[in-house]
Amino acid sequence: MFQQLSDLQEEARELDALLVTLTDADWWRPTPFKGWAAFDVLAHLHRTDQTGLLAVSSTAEFIAMRTARTGQINTVAAQREHVQTRDPQVLLSDWRAALARLIDALDAGGEKARYPWYGPDMGARSFATARQMEVWAHGQDVYDLLRRPRPYADRLRNIAELGVRTYGWTFANRQLAPPGPPPVVRLTAPSGAVWTWNVDAQNEANVAAGLVEGLASEFCHVVTQGRNVADTKLLVQGHAALEWMKVAQCFASKASDPPWMGERVF
Repeated sequence: MFQQLSDLQEEARELDALLVTLTDADWWRPTPFKGWAAFDVLAHLHRTDQTGLLAVSSTAEFIAMRTARTGQINTVAAQREHVQTRDPQVLLSDWRAALARLIDALDAGGEKARYPWYGPDMGARSFATARQMEVWAHGQDVYDLLRRPRPYADRLRNIAELGVRTYGWTFANRQLAPPGPPPVVRLTAPSGAVWTWNVDAQNEANVAAGLVEGLASEFCHVVTQGRNVADTKLLVQGHAALEWMKVAQCFASKASDPPWMGERVF
């Protein structure tokens, strides 16, 4: 199993360990994510995993579905209609099974495979990272609901990498030109290691564009729009860096805004 796929598996195990602690009432309490209940958050993850499995296992079927799909799919009503159950334990079991099938399919295809998705095709490693990112980001909705501190692991590097690589996408998705070359990003991993991007002897332009520096966990919260950058201790310097961190978005959907300052501070 390639590393990004193993990291997705570990991310799901962590979320699973959190979800099994929810009471019946907890499942239906609104999270800070659009007011969705924890049930709806898991239904969304389950639905996307099933769609991912279709993309990996039947390209033609996925493309036909993608072409035919119309209307709003990321709503509470759409998630609940899709899963066709109101029993959180049934949903939890179904999610585990579907994600396991997706992981097995990606493992069988190998890390050099490519798959269709919404937008450009994705390599298997990027596909696994995108799923890890969504599990991690929506996992935060449940941690915030329960007001529990969260453990962090160095598998966050995948999400940080995705956040850095989607600098241009953040602006293109808003029909805007990037305000400059990607700035330098320097992050401290949960282990204490330092990860850097966009800095070497050849890219003085990136250095001039600015700097984002701080904890990898906080950077990942910002690029997944789980936190407003003003609610973190990230050091953000330079015009391009400041404009990016205001609206950073590493996930593939229509342009979305981060929470207001103070809205998701627990």
